[in-house]
Amino acid sequence: MQKKATTSRQRRDDVLALPIVLDPAVRSQSLQVHGALRTGIVDGLLVPGLRLPSTRVLAEQLGVRRNAIVAAYEALLSDGLVEARHGAGTYVAAQLPTPRTPVPAAELDIRIPQTRPFALGVTLVDPVVLKRLAAASRRRIAQAAPADLGYADPRGSLHLRTQVARYLAANRGVRCDPSCILIVSGTQHGLRLCIDALLKPGDAVWFEDPGYVASRHTLSTTGARLVPVPVDNEGIVVSAGEKADATARAVYVTPSHQFPTGVAMSMARRIGLLDWARRANAYIFEDDYDSEYRFAGPPLTALAGIGGERVIYLGTFGKTLFAGLRLGYLVAPPALVARVVAARAAQDRFPPAFIQDALADLMADGVIAAHMRRMRPRYRQARDVVAEALAKHAKGLLQLSAPAQGLHLLATLPPRTPKGAARLIRERAGIECRLLSDARLVQRGPDGFILGYSGFAAKDLADAARRLGRAAQEVLRDVGASRVQKV
Repeated sequence: MQKKATTSRQRRDDVLALPIVLDPAVRSQSLQVHGALRTGIVDGLLVPGLRLPSTRVLAEQLGVRRNAIVAAYEALLSDGLVEARHGAGTYVAAQLPTPRTPVPAAELDIRIPQTRPFALGVTLVDPVVLKRLAAASRRRIAQAAPADLGYADPRGSLHLRTQVARYLAANRGVRCDPSCILIVSGTQHGLRLCIDALLKPGDAVWFEDPGYVASRHTLSTTGARLVPVPVDNEGIVVSAGEKADATARAVYVTPSHQFPTGVAMSMARRIGLLDWARRANAYIFEDDYDSEYRFAGPPLTALAGIGGERVIYLGTFGKTLFAGLRLGYLVAPPALVARVVAARAAQDRFPPAFIQDALADLMADGVIAAHMRRMRPRYRQARDVVAEALAKHAKGLLQLSAPAQGLHLLATLPPRTPKGAARLIRERAGIECRLLSDARLVQRGPDGFILGYSGFAAKDLADAARRLGRAAQEVLRDVGASRVQKV
């Protein structure tokens, strides 16, 4: 009689084969079983009131240890997803949330820049610097004091802020106390903090036209109302900005190396911009874009170095070293520091300390300065390779602007070039670059190509320039030479 009851119970257990799959990436068997059962219950595969197999039978079915099943059942009991009935076994709980409906993942239009010639933001990575940075990071972690492992100053490492203050004073003419510097994860992060701290949605902001695309997106997504202000060979046209909206609350500029034209803002324009900011009680967001690499003469004095009370200065190590480092800095006037720090503390509290201190060690030892001295002639050579190859293969159809600093140059098409020709040329050449039209808020004048030349071998740059020059000839010939004037 006892044997018949046992056989009947085994038959009931054997009939049920649970539709679950264990995740082999999870090392613990109990966690594998618990996760699989939890998913089955929440998704409705295991219905309320369903009797689960005994621990012995399920262990045999899944090929795991029995104590893993016991631990998984106990965890499910704690979750409230199953209930134990004395002498009757374990059942899926009678009351459960409505099973979730599978929703396909959204198709996100995320454009990750490629690292082909002419892409922007690519730098030459020096193995020596990487080795020194890795060693400094390991040393900082191994020697960390208890204070280094807890919550930190929202402004970032004092060691790095001190080194940045010394660098800015010596190279950019910006004299500031380390207490006014914040270490951020990049220029756009710093810009976002300034917007959150100083502006309201709907505030008008002057924006260079053409201007830096990433910063335009940052300002737009925060609700700023962009006022396009044209740029000429002296930089942003202040009089045009005043005519468009004299009461704007801020202006975003790249005065030392304007993106994308490469011009440096004249002193007359700098003074005019600072005077307007004082009169309008407005802020100047100075993005010191690509200022680290000047090929002729000493570095230019930053706007913050000649009138800092209205200027928030933004810089990055992304071009000095590499973008993946994700370290930048902003310098705020003393009266604004508390507001920007409060915005930082409300977002991500503070940046990680170890990599900051490691980078500061390299700055203090002169490693970063030596790296920049080595890179300048290499980037200048890369610029010249592109300019010479384009001049040879474009046959006068591209007007080149090769500035005395920075990591990109601008090549513009002739006047009266048909709309859309630039995109067709880029596609036919098979190159990775921004179009000049992408950087414009108001479409005027001929289109062109913003060509990054840093971070690539000279041979690859020459080949890409050859393809671009020939594609320009072919496309402009196909669309009708009569509609195109040589520059």
